[in-house]
Amino acid sequence: MKTDACPDVRSLIIIPCLNEARHIEGLIEKLGGALDELDARIVVADGGSTDGTRDIVRRISEADDRVLLLDNPKRLQSAALNLAVETLGEGYDYLIRIDAHGDYPLDYCQKLVAEAVATEADSVVVAMRTVGFGTFQKATAIAQNSKLGNGGSKHREGSKGHWADHGHHALMRIAAYKTVGGYDETFSHNEDAELDFRLRKAGFRIWMTDKTWMTYYPRSSVGPLFRQYLGYGRGRARNILKHGSMPSLRQMLPLAVVPIFIGAFLAIISWTAAIPFALWAVVCMGYGFWIAVGQKNPYGPLAAISAMVMHFAWSAGFWMELLSFRNRRVAS
Repeated sequence: MKTDACPDVRSLIIIPCLNEARHIEGLIEKLGGALDELDARIVVADGGSTDGTRDIVRRISEADDRVLLLDNPKRLQSAALNLAVETLGEGYDYLIRIDAHGDYPLDYCQKLVAEAVATEADSVVVAMRTVGFGTFQKATAIAQNSKLGNGGSKHREGSKGHWADHGHHALMRIAAYKTVGGYDETFSHNEDAELDFRLRKAGFRIWMTDKTWMTYYPRSSVGPLFRQYLGYGRGRARNILKHGSMPSLRQMLPLAVVPIFIGAFLAIISWTAAIPFALWAVVCMGYGFWIAVGQKNPYGPLAAISAMVMHFAWSAGFWMELLSFRNRRVAS
């Protein structure tokens, strides 16, 4: 039954998914209230799972036809959202994007719809609360929740409800989504910021809600974390190349990491060349020890290492994309 907090609108809940057998059933169960209260449908857009995820979703869909398994041959999250909206979006007012490896309050979808109706926003975005379990994952969560790791990003830290330029994607008005053409599937990372740029340019409004949030579980080892942030850096560079949107100050500071790292090799000529790199390392480790002492958190020093991995990878990805673009232009 619908409640007063969940108006008479229809919502398409889309879960891009790949090999999430450990999480998918519990996630769908948690969204069950939204099925009842929002006249909603859950679409699991699967990129070719081989761990039993597809069998789990099929079993659930046989018991409840409001849950549907959709093949996503392109495997990207952006492609999953586009395909679900194109295939099943007719007759629905909102799409709600759910990350298969995240966690959500029981009334997450209901709160999003209530906020969209109350504010008349075209997109409602949320803050991410990052949580870890193993040693490295806990340290990475601390880094991502700190200014050292997120640069003060409001969708990482959370804040009072306000109109925003960007945030973690949660809900979008399907009409607005279709008007701007959905996600750009050439983006494997940063596709959300790219879409937000086009939404704002087209005159649509984005609301950062403080009524709900999502919980994110970061990468649990150095290699996957590095590759993730390498992709983020490349995605940010692609945004600049496509739209000419300059990075903010908090994004420009990490950009310097790879150049000062390369410059440090000139220390064989003059030791002063190593000073910028040494200062960056000292600031990061100092922040980590401040977390350990000031916040009495023993993971502080390791969080500093995680932040340094994120900074370096993001900077490397950014410059790699710019150089590859330049090379492509020269070749053409």
